[in-house]
Amino acid sequence: MACHTIRAQVSSFEIDNSKLNKPLMAYLDSIYREDQQLRVTWTEELKARATATQLDSVRILMRQKDLRNQAVIDSLYQLYGWLGPQEVGMQGSMAMFLVIQHADLPYQQKYYSIVKEAERQGKTLSSNVAILEDRISMREGRLQRYGSQGFKDKVTGIFYIYPVLDPDKLDERRKSMGLKPMDTYIKGWDLEAYKQKLPEIERIVREQGIR
Repeated sequence: MACHTIRAQVSSFEIDNSKLNKPLMAYLDSIYREDQQLRVTWTEELKARATATQLDSVRILMRQKDLRNQAVIDSLYQLYGWLGPQEVGMQGSMAMFLVIQHADLPYQQKYYSIVKEAERQGKTLSSNVAILEDRISMREGRLQRYGSQGFKDKVTGIFYIYPVLDPDKLDERRKSMGLKPMDTYIKGWDLEAYKQKLPEIERIVREQGIR
């Protein structure tokens, strides 16, 4: 008899408020808010065409906070393991993922198997695994599987989806991980146009060293 592995997608959680670790939840919530506010500030500075000095100031602060938060996540993981929404609420658990997502490649590689195991245990969204996998693939110079990562051409400023493995099955893979179809994710998405443009996108990635 043939054996098949059936993959269970994690897209929601049952949370009992009486079982939440409230102090840890509050602490992680503060990390989440700080992480997001720094990214909002960065985006606003870019839109306002801030000077190089102003952008460097935000970038340095963001880097300092990210490194501090990585040390915090390391400590929490050593003490408690992966903290899911059932323990610290949705936002608190998401804070752990965002710190990893915004870290450098070695840190992401270190936590990738941990995030996958957390998904297996029903403690993080399947979509988080997909997004982290794509981010690592992009930084390693490999094709992404789920189309979650994009980049801007440094010359033209045009936004592209980073090269994808087997684009014809992209939405099928996205659905399996709880991600929306590409035409919902990206306004004006056209699969056939993307496939035709792919050799040029790959050339831009090579020439500009996009990671």
